[in-house]
Parts: sequence; structure tokens; C-alpha cells
Amino acid sequence: MKVLVTGAEGQVGTEMVRLADDGFRVVGLTRRDLDITDQDAIARRLDEHEPDLLVNCAAYTAVDRAEDEADLAFRVNADAVGRLGQACAARGVGVIHFSTDYVFDGTKEGAYVEDDIPNPLNVYGASKLEGENRLRAAADRHVILRVSWVFGRIGRSFVDTILRLARERDELTVVDDQIGTPTPADAVAATVRAIAGHPAGLEDAWGTYHFSTMPAVSWCGFARAILAIATDVGLLPTVPRLKGIETSQWPARAPRPLNSRLDPSRLANVLELSPLCWEPCLRVYLATGVKASRA
Repeated sequence: MKVLVTGAEGQVGTEMVRLADDGFRVVGLTRRDLDITDQDAIARRLDEHEPDLLVNCAAYTAVDRAEDEADLAFRVNADAVGRLGQACAARGVGVIHFSTDYVFDGTKEGAYVEDDIPNPLNVYGASKLEGENRLRAAADRHVILRVSWVFGRIGRSFVDTILRLARERDELTVVDDQIGTPTPADAVAATVRAIAGHPAGLEDAWGTYHFSTMPAVSWCGFARAILAIATDVGLLPTVPRLKGIETSQWPARAPRPLNSRLDPSRLANVLELSPLCWEPCLRVYLATGVKASRA
């Protein structure tokens, strides 16, 4: 199988490229290689590489800045996704695209399932939801994979921020009433490969899925685990005090959902992909010292 990956320098895109082998040939396109808002460029790249599958890892992800850059957020997360879908559909190429827990408003008591009605609270979530809708309208052969709280080797994730602040401060203040599940970028990439290579094929499995780890935790609880494991593996000499606060006490440009839990049952039932526990993944991530010098 030949796979074309857009956004190949991002957290998930980088991990997709790392998975390449003889049976899973990956061509990674960075933003310099392909501006996904350029419809003609999309067509040229598809015709040049002739992939079996396109995995779209390119996105506008600056949640707070999107409140002031709505046009740009929608151009990348919605308009471009629709064009990718159209171009792939015209060539018989399947599409796997990532969306987010932020398409929901977080008022549900339990975990969100794929058929729950979206109601985004911020511009970023609205742009991602519109991207989902554009892709569904453009291409029947698609998988939309909703993920949340992603951390990885590339960029500045919550894990890296906590490590940096832990070295600078005696006390950290972290929101304790937003609940979700941390998601390792390499686990997302491995799941995409499993979906693409499923023995039964994808023809009866196109659609929307939630990819989620377990168990659910608050941002403050996640920070507590980061500090504990980082200390255990020798990344931190001392552990700062950790203070949990409510969302209302934390100034943010864009509102966030209090409940970001995604139910992964459909992924398990249709494609036999069971959820991972995020804590061992976090330990491996920290124990390898990935990005420790940059944190």
C-alpha cells in the first residue's frame, strides 16, 4: 500500500512517516511540499504520487488564536479538507482525516459516541466540524478519526510545557475540571496503520470513529502523572507543588469543553482495535528522554 501523508512534520505526521516499510510505503509531504489550501497543488501531488490512501495530518491547531483568525482556521480545517476529499474521490483514493473532541460542547455526563450531536464551543472546534462535513460530502471512501489531548516528539505539547514549568517554578497551577484522555501521537499513527491494513479491508468500514486511551483524567491529574513519572526516570530533580483550579479561574481566549471523553467502542467493534492505557505510553515517552533537552 502506498500512503500519502500531508502535514508530515507535525506530531502525528512525523510518526506516520516513521512507520514506513516495504508493505506500507509512505510519502510524507510537509507544508513546503504541499499547501493543502491550493487545489491545483493537491491535484498535482496526487497525480505525481498515485497513492492508494491519503492521510491528512495537516491542520490549523492554534485553539486560542483561532478566535481571532477564524477565516484562516476555516480555510485550512474546512475548505482545504473538502478539496482534498474531492480530489481523492475523483481518483479513487481513500482518505483518513483527523478531527477532535472539541466538536462537542462537553456537557454530556458520559463519554461521547460518534453519533452524539456536535456543538463546538470555539472557532477551532467549529472549523474542524465543518471539515468533517465537507469531507463526508466530498468523498464516500473516508475515515474521520476524532482524537484528543495529543502529545508527541514534535512541537510543544502539554507534557513538554509541564516539564519546562516544573524546572522553573515551585508551584504549578493546572485546570482540574476538564476531563479527557491523553493520546500519544505514535499510538494514533499505529492505529491509522492498523485501520489501513485491516485484513477485512476498509470498504465496509468507512466512517467516523473515536480513538481514545484510558482511563479518563483531568489536566491536573495528567500533570500529576507527568511529574511523578518524570521524577522517577530522572528528568526532574524536584517536584513542584501542584494546585488544581476550575476552568473559570484560568483565563483563555477560547472556551474549552469540560468533558472531552471519547468512547472508542466503535473502533473496537468494527476494526477490532482495543484502547490503550496512556500511563505506560507516557512512561515510555519520558523514559526515552525524548525532547528532554528541549522541554
